[in-house]
Amino acid sequence: MGATTQARFLRFLEEDLNLSADSIAIALRRRERDAGPLPMILWKYGFVTLEQLDRIYDWLESA
Repeated sequence: MGATTQARFLRFLEEDLNLSADSIAIALRRRERDAGPLPMILWKYGFVTLEQLDRIYDWLESA
């Protein structure tokens, strides 16, 4: 994912899914240790629901 797409994705998480910047920052730090895709880490740690996870993957497909 390019830098521009990454920025748009993080904005989507904050604005459309109403995730806090702190939750996103925690997931980003966990991604370094868990070596998984960010959407799955957000779900694994309870930051998003399955419905939100579906919306994330829909957004990523269209990006």
